[in-house]
Amino acid sequence: MAAYTYPLLSVFWTLLWFFCFVLFIWLFVVVVIDVFRSHDMGGWGKAGWLIFLIVLPLIGILVYLIARGGSMQERRVAEMRQQEREFRSYVQDVAQSSSADELAKLADLRARGVLTEEEFQAQKAKILA
Repeated sequence: MAAYTYPLLSVFWTLLWFFCFVLFIWLFVVVVIDVFRSHDMGGWGKAGWLIFLIVLPLIGILVYLIARGGSMQERRVAEMRQQEREFRSYVQDVAQSSSADELAKLADLRARGVLTEEEFQAQKAKILA
């Protein structure tokens, strides 16, 4: 009986408006985050964009995407590259320190007489390879 009071087309229309609202909220958040992450704007520029976005949100989002949309993508790519460089640097530091630690342990085992010189050289070659 409830299906007759709310037809299927109205359900689709409601879903369309709901998804449009979710899209609007998502765009608003992305634009506000980009305003605050932008290093090429001063404090007054950021404040102006934020006021514009709050007072006229739909027009503000559209104008921001038209005016600064290309630089949004460039800033995001630069940020991702910086994160990748930092990650690679961290991994290399950890890998080098762990290799050095393993070599120190092997040298200690050789000094205590647990490993022979041939075993030490074989293990050292594995670690350095």
